[in-house]
Amino acid sequence: MNLIDIKNLTKIFTIAETTLKVLKEITFHVEKGEFLAITGPSGSGKSTLMHLIGCLDTPTGGTYLLEKNNVSNMTPNQLAHIRNNLIGFVFQRFYLLQDLTALDNVALPQLYAGISEKKGRKRAKEVLDLVGLSDRILHYPNQLSGGQQQRVAIARALVNEPSLILADEPTGNLDSKTGEDVTKIFAELNRSKKVTIIFVTHDLNLAQKTNRIIKLLDGKMVEDVQI
Repeated sequence: MNLIDIKNLTKIFTIAETTLKVLKEITFHVEKGEFLAITGPSGSGKSTLMHLIGCLDTPTGGTYLLEKNNVSNMTPNQLAHIRNNLIGFVFQRFYLLQDLTALDNVALPQLYAGISEKKGRKRAKEVLDLVGLSDRILHYPNQLSGGQQQRVAIARALVNEPSLILADEPTGNLDSKTGEDVTKIFAELNRSKKVTIIFVTHDLNLAQKTNRIIKLLDGKMVEDVQI
């Protein structure tokens, strides 16, 4: 069953009187439970595509279905609902709130979803344990290593049980050993929990740790390879 159906997706930016076509008729689908990477050099359009898949922006043309919801023309409030309930985000810079503990950083999306504080913190403890941080739940971000902070970010992405995790350069701020450990966490989550995971990266070594690579170049999809 397809989680994502994208057909002829186009994104055009207009700056002053200049029109820039960043994405050009992109078409592909992603099945539930896949683990794949979207890759390409700087300027290829991969960040723009990530923003569209993550419902952080809307396309200029084409269609995007997420769990059969046509998100192509949704209102900002509708997109916010989709982001909070169906998508988990992991970023290169972690984006943890510095004045909150690991536990409270992870519980925050539960509160936004209307879950009680007690249930939200209980769920947060569960996912922090899942990523191997049960002994760090009351630590603040500045008391954690880069790898530990990224694990907190992964737990935060998981807490609302999303259909999709979008990870933007998730190992970009980590040393090679820690990056390997974090990549293994993603692979295990995909294997054991059947979570659909998409890496967005220029790092071919990271992309090759997934099961499928979609390559963009100059706004076009030029390769779609199963590994």
